[in-house]
Amino acid sequence: MTSSQTILVTGATSGFGAALAKRLVKEGHRVIATGRRTERLTALHHTLGDALLPVTLDMTDISAIRNVPQQLPDAWRSVDVLINNAGLALGVGPAQDCDPNEWETMVHTNISGLIEITHAFLPGMIQRQQGYIISIGSTAGTYPYRGGNVYGATKAFVSQFMRNLRTDLLGTPLRVTNLEPGLCGGSEFSDVRLGDSAKAAAVYEGTAPLTPDDIAETVSWLLQLPAHMNINRIEMMPVCQASGGLSVQRTPSAS
Repeated sequence: MTSSQTILVTGATSGFGAALAKRLVKEGHRVIATGRRTERLTALHHTLGDALLPVTLDMTDISAIRNVPQQLPDAWRSVDVLINNAGLALGVGPAQDCDPNEWETMVHTNISGLIEITHAFLPGMIQRQQGYIISIGSTAGTYPYRGGNVYGATKAFVSQFMRNLRTDLLGTPLRVTNLEPGLCGGSEFSDVRLGDSAKAAAVYEGTAPLTPDDIAETVSWLLQLPAHMNINRIEMMPVCQASGGLSVQRTPSAS
């Protein structure tokens, strides 16, 4: 499917979302770019021109999300592709030491915001019998790690939601893909999570991680596949990463 499409990308002010917007406009698509930071969306519009429509949107504001389809200009309302990119992680401490407010923020953004905007655009896609929903999940939704707790659980939710969505849409031409990256640098993800740029940089020290452009490359490939072909999920990691296996805590033997 290579013809020009109208694509909505959430969380387009940085990282994956900005890379997606730039790549998709370059390939001839029209992109609705959403995010909380209006000034960044405006700058993206200045860079990419009128093929990009900036829409300020907070993914924790459910009423605003529900109103997005009606508030789009008429020429932009027929969204062909929804890319659920907006999401975040906060903190890396063990569950007992975490701030419940940070947990709530992750749940509201990664789960509630994602399902709400998906539901907002599904009826139109069903009516037109055309649509593709791509969510950016994470390997954290499959492989647990220390400090992953609620972030990993939100991404596991996204993975299962997308599987069930695909099942619900059986009998329609709509397609559904969950894209699950592992270690990925070049975004604000670790800066937001750790709240410290030096600590964030240390996460990627000595590695060659995935980049936002790699994510955009993968989405570009998905959009070019034949309309009858659905890729259910893609798990992708840099070659410097692999799943770590199970851990065992051993008690020191008495001497």
